[in-house]
Amino acid sequence: MGDKSVHDLPGIGPALGGRLQNSGIRHARDIEGHFLVFNQNQEKFGNWLRDTCGANAKQQRDCYNATQADNKGERLVF
Repeated sequence: MGDKSVHDLPGIGPALGGRLQNSGIRHARDIEGHFLVFNQNQEKFGNWLRDTCGANAKQQRDCYNATQADNKGERLVF
C-alpha cells in the first residue's frame, strides 16, 4: 500500500478520498494503520470508515478486503 493515495484504494474513490484527506488521511498506509489499530476487526474498521468519510457497507467491505489482503502479503493491483 505504502505511498499510494487513499483515492486508489478499492471502495474509496474521489469523493470518499477527499473526505479522508480533509481528516488528515492521505495515504493508503494511513488506512492500514487504522486497520491495525482496530486489530483487523471488520466491524470496527467499517464503523470508523463510515464515521470518518461516510462509506457505505459495500465501500467499507471493499476497503477492508483490500487492506486485509495487503496485510497478509497478497499483492492486489489497485
